[in-house]
Amino acid sequence: MDLPYYHGCLTKQECETLLLKGGVDGNFLIRDSESVPGALCLCVSFKQIVYSYRIFREKHGYYRIETEADTPKRIFPNLEELVSKFKTPGQGLVVHLSNPIMRRNFCPRRRRLELELTDYENTDEEYVDVLP
Repeated sequence: MDLPYYHGCLTKQECETLLLKGGVDGNFLIRDSESVPGALCLCVSFKQIVYSYRIFREKHGYYRIETEADTPKRIFPNLEELVSKFKTPGQGLVVHLSNPIMRRNFCPRRRRLELELTDYENTDEEYVDVLP
């Protein structure tokens, strides 16, 4: 997925840490759902709480998002249009999307595995050289 605000298999706790840093309402990112295989989560911060909205892939590559109960079901042709729609206030989210939290070292042409290896800083733990 070539979106700089898509963080892949980020945990809920890691997501909350990123979104609440700085205390800005409307910080957002997209991550894989931990509890629903194949689903995504649109996560947004508001008043020091992170709200998550599930995004499901529909037939023919379309995306459906679950928002507030009184908001009509919406389907989008791609995630860029979904995010663009929810940058406008009053669309069914607790707050409109205003500040994407970008993944470190974003490069849209890399393979996902390479991205996973470069997304986060290394720790001081020991490493082993892997031979090809």
